[in-house]
Amino acid sequence: MKNLILLNLITILLFSCQEEKKAIEPEVQKPNIIYILADDLGYAEIGVFGQEKIETPNIDALGKEGVIFTQHYSSAPVCAPARYMFLTGKHSGKAFIRGNDEWNDRGDVWNYKAMAKDSTLEGQRPVPKGTKTIANYLKDDGYKTALVGKWGLGAPHTHSIPNEMGFDFFYGFNCQRQAHTYYPLHLYKNRNRVHLANDTIAPSTPFTKDADPKNPESYKDYTLTDYAPDLMFKELTGFVSENKDNPFFLYWATPIPHVALQAPQRWVDYYIKKFGPEEPYLSGEGNGYFSHQNPHAAYAAMVSYFDENVGKLVKQLKDEGIYDNTLIVFTSDNGPSYAGGADPEFFDSAKPFDGKYGKGKGFVYEGGIRVPTFFTWPNKIKAGTTSDLPSAHYDMLATFADMVDTPFKEQTDGISFLPTLLGEENQVQHEFLYWEFPEYGGQVAIRMGDWKVIRQHLNDDKEPTLELYNLKDDPTEQVNVAAQHPEILERAAAIFKKEHATAETERFQIPLIEKGLLER
Repeated sequence: MKNLILLNLITILLFSCQEEKKAIEPEVQKPNIIYILADDLGYAEIGVFGQEKIETPNIDALGKEGVIFTQHYSSAPVCAPARYMFLTGKHSGKAFIRGNDEWNDRGDVWNYKAMAKDSTLEGQRPVPKGTKTIANYLKDDGYKTALVGKWGLGAPHTHSIPNEMGFDFFYGFNCQRQAHTYYPLHLYKNRNRVHLANDTIAPSTPFTKDADPKNPESYKDYTLTDYAPDLMFKELTGFVSENKDNPFFLYWATPIPHVALQAPQRWVDYYIKKFGPEEPYLSGEGNGYFSHQNPHAAYAAMVSYFDENVGKLVKQLKDEGIYDNTLIVFTSDNGPSYAGGADPEFFDSAKPFDGKYGKGKGFVYEGGIRVPTFFTWPNKIKAGTTSDLPSAHYDMLATFADMVDTPFKEQTDGISFLPTLLGEENQVQHEFLYWEFPEYGGQVAIRMGDWKVIRQHLNDDKEPTLELYNLKDDPTEQVNVAAQHPEILERAAAIFKKEHATAETERFQIPLIEKGLLER
């Protein structure tokens, strides 16, 4: 009897100790997620992807701590659709936003001074009510969510603003046209304008007639007081500090290095010394954005300034003790720009691909849609690794859902590549990747394994093309082998027929497709 009582006491004590231990053990916190989306950053404009002129030591170091994806794609070759498809997990055959749409029927939406007076002229066409984003799903799962940078998927006074689309906090440009100057009259903090100490210098203001292009004073109007990236980075670091004790999702949609060419002078001076004298870029007479006396130095300065801030953010995460529990994704929205003084040929911005007009931004060739991408997550992702898994921005919804072990109910066109991030063997692969783009003449592309079909001039008065490339043998898309492989074209046509849905917005429809003329 005594032995039985003693055994019961021991059992109770053991149970109590286990419960006490369980109570004092900290609950495992879900990982923080930081998604860094550069704007118009070419495939080879950072060091770990082969850049030789622009210095990006902080981004390079971060990339080397994780896995570099060599075959990661944007969902579209320009801003707004790329961002929409990342956030919703839709490819462009099914997406609501398939191109840039400035919602022109409201009035004079390109008039900068008019927008300053009337905020209803700002922004882009709203996405449909009820659209759910990555931020919605993560917020429902207990995450604090923030967007700092450029939105471009709606307009003030509509349901299509960040705070109505899953983001607890927003600071930056609501309108992508406003982002054509880094010294705007205002930014937005959540739903309201924050007025800045800048003068009214409208984007694309031409170089002053008869001014001396060799005199730095001729460019003084393009550098004002409040530099938007400084203000945005301050708000970004504040959000991290305020939410270090709970899981957060931070979408850093930096406008850099999208032109106009405006950068901190200390960085411009650094590259002037490095590059030496150069020909000025002068706006006006067909040249948009702002003039700059040293365009190569200014562009490099913007990227290195951005790199400097990436380094500051990583240091903050380490100082706050949350770096080890944070997944950092680094990528770009599309390939390099050719406009506003950007010079993809000088920097070899899309190396080994072609980044100039016709092959870079705005086009579905590799230079326009393959983007520099890596993932860093200490103790989860093996440092110093690479992956050649073909993947796209629209895979992120499925990947994040898998990572936080939450079954997001919205159907996605993407797949989870979490197994690849974790070095596991059970990775499902895409049967195909899909692009449909109504702008720049109208374009379609489908990648199936190493094969890539491209059709150009589907929305203009030129003869439509039919191109087929084997990316393994011909990664820079030089030799069209469409005539030799009708079976591959037939397979692509079947995929297109299955995946294409008529765009809800007429602007995004391609008549040649809708009339079935491509099938003839």
